[in-house]
Amino acid sequence: MCRFECLYQAHKKSRRGKRGRREVIDFELDLGQKLYQLQWELQTGKYMPRPYQEFEIFDPKHRIIHALQYRDRIVQHSLCDNIIEPYMERHLIYDNAASRKGKGTHFAMDRLDGFLHDFYKKYGIKGYFLKYDIRGFFDNIDHGILHQLYEKAFCQSREICSLIRLFIDSYEVEKGKGIPLGNQTSSWFALFYLDGLDRLIKEKLHIKYYTRYMDDGVLLHHDKEYLKECLDRMKAYIESERKLEFNNKTQIIPISQGIDYLGFHFYMTDTGKVVRKLRTSNKKRMKRKIKRYRHAYRTGVMEMEDIRRSMASYLGHLSHGDTYYLRKNILEHLVLSKQTEKERKERR
Repeated sequence: MCRFECLYQAHKKSRRGKRGRREVIDFELDLGQKLYQLQWELQTGKYMPRPYQEFEIFDPKHRIIHALQYRDRIVQHSLCDNIIEPYMERHLIYDNAASRKGKGTHFAMDRLDGFLHDFYKKYGIKGYFLKYDIRGFFDNIDHGILHQLYEKAFCQSREICSLIRLFIDSYEVEKGKGIPLGNQTSSWFALFYLDGLDRLIKEKLHIKYYTRYMDDGVLLHHDKEYLKECLDRMKAYIESERKLEFNNKTQIIPISQGIDYLGFHFYMTDTGKVVRKLRTSNKKRMKRKIKRYRHAYRTGVMEMEDIRRSMASYLGHLSHGDTYYLRKNILEHLVLSKQTEKERKERR
């Protein structure tokens, strides 16, 4: 990961979609020298991440994002692409879906869809699902436990362990706890932190129908009492081994009532067809977004091309559900108009 070529490739990935930003432009003005400086710091053990940049987002809910400075994002990219990801891909279970090449939200949704079809062939709709969610997951990840996991994984390289430790300890919500939203390393840390829970579910509890996206997991089974036993063992594991706890969204519900997962509501008809509908809360958020687009275009804050790109991405996501009429309704009601000169003067 310290080779100049690897750092250069990491720089190219880090600048995607951000080439017009001041920090990227400043870095590229003296690109060769700055990459050599990074390489020297890494090889001599003098590298230290710089303070985080903090900003807020409010969609879908209020979160505080902590972002590394540009030079540190390059190091993080090289570390993840060349060291962490190749190891993780060999060790994580197949249905651990977040932040992995060829996977993601749509992969996890398709897996649940396939599980429901397979389940119906064996048991009909007479079954249950256990949906779990971790309380304050990112804020409560324990640094000590994370250190132990990575020291065991990369015990052959003291340098790699030291660099990973730097990124783990570069941020904390309280003493020795928490990893930042927004870091590439944080995604891999979060996936690996619950790998033991995945293995408990798949290898010891023998749950065939199981999918997880970060801290949001779903288990299907025909026996409610067995799912209760699974939940007890899962609680015991995360409390004793990971110092975490499930929140009140964790519950066992009949499959006939449908499953909320990754923004969609999945339910089966009596014939075994699986239907995916956008959750009501997501529909309301979508309406607010369209309203903001109208205002931003009208006042000149956003151009048509910006809105078109954003809407294409959103409509592409909706196309993974049964949302034909919803998408049609969005396009019919997204009427944009520019503010007139008279209105602009009155506004002033």
